[in-house]
Amino acid sequence: MLRPDGKGIRLRMVGRAADSRLAIILAMPELERGSTTVESPTVVTLTVEGSGRFFSTPTLDSCWSDIAAQEPVDDSSDRYTISGILFCVAPLGEINGDAAISIPELEFSGIIEWSAT
Repeated sequence: MLRPDGKGIRLRMVGRAADSRLAIILAMPELERGSTTVESPTVVTLTVEGSGRFFSTPTLDSCWSDIAAQEPVDDSSDRYTISGILFCVAPLGEINGDAAISIPELEFSGIIEWSAT
């Protein structure tokens, strides 16, 4: 979906690890509809759903994404497929604690709804 300020997008991915449900949100403020790019600054947030634990990047300088493809799903839609690789050079610190998680590299793909807010 679009970011609240209308700049770039957020891509949310959900899955299970051990006995926890994790959500990873990639916010790419500089990404434009239909574009590919390298080293696009990316804010990364990871949540352990139902636990109150949140991890996030300290700045826009910590992670970036290389977007390999962004293609419309069909001619009449604001929906696009997207694929790329996330790179982080610093750990995601826990917002309400003292732990950290490292995501040095993450391949991703998904669907973006450019008209959703």
